[in-house]
Amino acid sequence: MKSLPGLLLTTLLLAAAHHASAASSVDLTVKGLIVPSACTPGLSQNGMVDHGKVSAQDLNQDSGTLLEDRTLGFTMSCDGATLMAIQAIDNAAESSPEPTDSFGLGLLNGEKLGSFTLRMSNAIADGAVVQTIASDDMGKTWFAEPTMIPLSYQSVGAVSDATTPIPVQNLQLDLRVRTYIRPARNFDLSNEVDLKGSATLQVVYL
Repeated sequence: MKSLPGLLLTTLLLAAAHHASAASSVDLTVKGLIVPSACTPGLSQNGMVDHGKVSAQDLNQDSGTLLEDRTLGFTMSCDGATLMAIQAIDNAAESSPEPTDSFGLGLLNGEKLGSFTLRMSNAIADGAVVQTIASDDMGKTWFAEPTMIPLSYQSVGAVSDATTPIPVQNLQLDLRVRTYIRPARNFDLSNEVDLKGSATLQVVYL
């Protein structure tokens, strides 16, 4: 049998050999893809939905209030046929409900005022009727979805296939904005209150 010092020496030598064989460097890789075409999104009315002045007396006290729906025209113009998607960023995310398929309207004394949703319809891509689709895993899988969900990818697919986005050069669709105010009993409405809903629609290249 080996003596204890001999075993200790063997262990130290094995440990030293392991560290000597371990790599002393690591690689970092930067990847990406420069696409030959670019896409420009657009919204009618400069993207502004103005509900005007809403009387506090017209708001429901206990059940919440839906304001009149508004519809904007959304367009996408690309230099050439391009695989792309739109990602909607909620600029008032701190006031959006959880879990949510809607966007926040701002806070009043720390209370969430309400929300708005964006629903797509009547999508036409390069002269053909298409359907709106979405991905909640950054483009790995797709499904039919008319509602624009914050942070998800929204694109279009052939009417017969909701699982695959198609390249488009020119896209147009209607974007219905539905605004909801939470029950008025939650708020002090003795002064004017601004609705501060805001979303950024940015292009993602697939």
